[in-house]
Amino acid sequence: MPSIRFALQCRSGKANAATSANSIHSCHAKFVVVETTAAILLRKRKFSDTSLIVSWCTQSLGCIQTVAKGARRAKSPFSGKLDLFFEAEIQIARSRKSNLHTLTEVVLKNPFGGIRQNYLRMQTAAYFVELIEICTERDHHEPELFSLLRRAFGYLDTTDSTLRAVSHFETELARIAGVHDAKKLKSDPAFALGNLFGKLPLSRTPLLKALAPNDGRGNKRKNVRETNDPI
Repeated sequence: MPSIRFALQCRSGKANAATSANSIHSCHAKFVVVETTAAILLRKRKFSDTSLIVSWCTQSLGCIQTVAKGARRAKSPFSGKLDLFFEAEIQIARSRKSNLHTLTEVVLKNPFGGIRQNYLRMQTAAYFVELIEICTERDHHEPELFSLLRRAFGYLDTTDSTLRAVSHFETELARIAGVHDAKKLKSDPAFALGNLFGKLPLSRTPLLKALAPNDGRGNKRKNVRETNDPI
């Protein structure tokens, strides 16, 4: 469950001088829903000269977009906390008019630094992010997706990517998405996902080709690790 609180914002303004000789201040109340949740940073892009739009997969709120005001300034409180694949506890002020919420606080929990030590790990993590984005609706609560992505990044943080790891992620994602064709799911979970959502990330084919040369070495250790799912 997300941590939710309500903030009361007041805007003061002077009354008309003809009404009173003294300055009269009125408070226009505006309640803002402030929520806290665990989150993994999926992607970020420039919003303005000083701000970023940051996309997250969250534990309690689903996949959301936030604006990080002032994040591009040198002395921003967000400095060093907003990078791809970072896990953090975030606080947002929910927008009532759009699906672009305001990021108010970030506490870094796990940067998954090991992913950046290997290009194939980064390539695999990026593919997982694209799959999550294709298979989820904005602001739709699905805690299993967050748990799956966190486990996958934890695996890639310490272990090189393999075809088996990619297949396991796709299988779990298909299960969460409610693809019930057991035969197709067992043989080709990506086929099931593609049928359900109409497409798969274009990055999938080059990723599988890049992983194929390493798959033989991974198969030599299969008998030792076959009882343990990679993710």
